[in-house]
Amino acid sequence: MNSMLAVPSRNVAGLLFTALALGGTAGTPANRIAGDPAAVSAKLSEWKVELSHNSITAGPVTFTVTNTGNIPHAFEVEGQGIERETTVIQPGSSATLTLTLKPGTYEVYCPVGNDSHKKLGMQTGLRVLRAADAAPPPYDDAATREPAPKVQAIRVTGGGPVIQILPGPFPFPDSAAPILQQFGDEREGLESQVKNGPYSNNVTPSTGTFTFTAWDKGAVRDSVDGIAEFTTQDGVRWKLVLDRVQTKDVPHHPRFGGVILGLYYHGNTAVHTPLVPTINSAVALWAFGHLYKNGGLVTDNALVHVMLLSRTRRDGDYALACWDCSRNKIEELQLQILPGPGEAKFDAAGGFLFVNWEKSSSSKLAS
Repeated sequence: MNSMLAVPSRNVAGLLFTALALGGTAGTPANRIAGDPAAVSAKLSEWKVELSHNSITAGPVTFTVTNTGNIPHAFEVEGQGIERETTVIQPGSSATLTLTLKPGTYEVYCPVGNDSHKKLGMQTGLRVLRAADAAPPPYDDAATREPAPKVQAIRVTGGGPVIQILPGPFPFPDSAAPILQQFGDEREGLESQVKNGPYSNNVTPSTGTFTFTAWDKGAVRDSVDGIAEFTTQDGVRWKLVLDRVQTKDVPHHPRFGGVILGLYYHGNTAVHTPLVPTINSAVALWAFGHLYKNGGLVTDNALVHVMLLSRTRRDGDYALACWDCSRNKIEELQLQILPGPGEAKFDAAGGFLFVNWEKSSSSKLAS
């Protein structure tokens, strides 16, 4: 795939490139007057690609692409030796792409974020037919039925030095500033975290363990099972029990059904916060947790975000070492715990808990 970054830039029911019915919106392929390109319109939004026709006859075709979403997207067609894309399309804007397509199947997707937008569900299929094959076949329900999503699972074990991250300034404010422009109502809160937030170089040694298993089943069927135990700088012993994911999306922060395996995001991708460097992850999950402090229950609804990601912090002082850390080894296990909706801040520095295991490992489990 031709990778591409959008510097200023829902749940995924299943990221499967499925067989498509031959009909478009009208149930027939888009045909053409001899010599003229077929016309196909496309709409891009968070997080889908919609085509006016899912099949066309071979020959020239002009795609008119409109970004109806809230952040920048782009449009790419790949297959049969062709790989062409538009430039980045800003929200509310349009672009055209004219190609000559041979018979066969093509993948159509948003290439922004080096596959992150595509993995979020912005992909569909296009079938190109010979003119003699353009009449629609008899209706076959089996041809349009999506196969059941494959269950994927991962087991993660925290290891190596354990650190607690305390409030402080974000060390790459100039790099994050252009991306923050895209965050609308969230921008003010994020800009305050640039000055004093959880993604800082203010760290202290800690101790603890964290092991969990996560299942990526698609849509709202994901699940997690795990326990984290650690001690913070003030000597308090914390325990977190994970047994259910959270799936409610907010702009820029899709939950992917709660668990997603493998994603390039954060930083300059405009997916999730730019206050974490650009990273690759083996797994990311969003969950509700039972949180205990010195053996007593604090809440059954702590908001939890976990990532096993490419290393962002250097050895020794564990400061954030890079704005784009996506090529580093995936071994940093990050645990962030926030109060549940309507609940008071935790009795901890900054009112939140943020702990990293710097040399962690994972293994994929059989479906």
